[in-house]
Amino acid sequence: MKKRYLLTVLTYCTPLLLFAQTPADSLPATITLKQSINFALRNQPALKQAAIDRVINEKDIDISLSSWLPQITSSNQYQHYFRGGPVNAAQVNAGGTAFREFSTLGAQINQTIYNNEVLQASKASKYSRLYYSQNEVSSRIDVVSDVSKAFFDVLLSQRQLSIINENIIRLQRSLKDASSRYQAGVVDKIDYKQATIALNNELAQRKQTTETIKVKMATLKQIMGIQADKSFELSYDSTRYEQEAVADTNQTLNYTNRIEYQLLQTQKNLQNVNVNYYKYGFLPSLAAVGSYNLIFLNNNLAHLYSRSFTNAYAGLTLNIPIFQGGRRLKNLSRARLQVERTDLDIINQQNAISTEYVHALAAYKSNYNNWQTLKQNVALATDVYSVVSLQYREGVKTYLDVIVAQSDLRTAQLNYYNALFQVLASKIDLQKALGTLPIE
Repeated sequence: MKKRYLLTVLTYCTPLLLFAQTPADSLPATITLKQSINFALRNQPALKQAAIDRVINEKDIDISLSSWLPQITSSNQYQHYFRGGPVNAAQVNAGGTAFREFSTLGAQINQTIYNNEVLQASKASKYSRLYYSQNEVSSRIDVVSDVSKAFFDVLLSQRQLSIINENIIRLQRSLKDASSRYQAGVVDKIDYKQATIALNNELAQRKQTTETIKVKMATLKQIMGIQADKSFELSYDSTRYEQEAVADTNQTLNYTNRIEYQLLQTQKNLQNVNVNYYKYGFLPSLAAVGSYNLIFLNNNLAHLYSRSFTNAYAGLTLNIPIFQGGRRLKNLSRARLQVERTDLDIINQQNAISTEYVHALAAYKSNYNNWQTLKQNVALATDVYSVVSLQYREGVKTYLDVIVAQSDLRTAQLNYYNALFQVLASKIDLQKALGTLPIE
């Protein structure tokens, strides 16, 4: 019974232990687009910097708001007089001579009741937090967009390499057939040489595409924030990507969905806080103050701290800005101009968003229509090549017809994949223009 119980525990706990030991940022041998995006969102340096900037802003807010709390300081001093003594020392000296040793130990407290600068920091903290949070969202959008496009770019080259490899197999078979027919005396060397030329060209194209994939993969790793020496494969699901290529083109553009527009609105709110700061800059600042001090007087250093005199007070400090050379009015005028300039930035951003949306929508519709058309061409080119290849073996068609059919099939397949990934990339641009690109 004990062995059976132990076996049951190991059976259920071992997978959990293995899962717990798996690093959070590890990648499987083959990754999907979602996995690559999630990895980038955890490891991309730009996103980490945006998160650090948000934390730094929180620290700045805490530093600014700390002025609302009581400010307690301690001032202490010791003085030895070679001649004379401290002020009023003779009044407390029974002998009428000045004290040589003098020391004070004291603590002071300052509590801000009203201060325009601290009030500004308090009002601006809300919009400052929002700004850095939106800035982080903007970085996430860029990372999702860049990773997706780089992922599709690698997949496109890999699909092209796969087509080239399939074409090489067909060309090798054609070369073998041409060689056999030449050796049998059915045809001359032309077919054999043409097959050799076509095969050599395709082999060269395969080498070029292979090197291109390495470059694009390095770019993808950089955007994901992964080390260059890490290796993995990309998962390709044609059915899923064909389904994801469909987008709703009837959505209405809403400027407020765009993070760039939101950032400008937050920036304007921060500038309005500055306007109010300079507008109420003529108001006085008020603070409660208090102090407690111990005064030590003696002619002998060894007995200096044997007797103390105490004083303490509490009160209010009122600072009134009377005249500053017109600086406050000039700062107020400048702050208002900055708000007007941001209003123009918002209008310009709206126009830019509208233009971007029109371009993205037109590109998506064009690429989608092109993809649907080229999808039919692949099926047609495949049928044509199968028939022509069979007719060539039976001696009905010439080898030139085979070369043309092979070229048409290769072109149709390459154009199809190129159109598919163009649709996927243009869909990302459309979602980004609408402000609906998922970043989670």
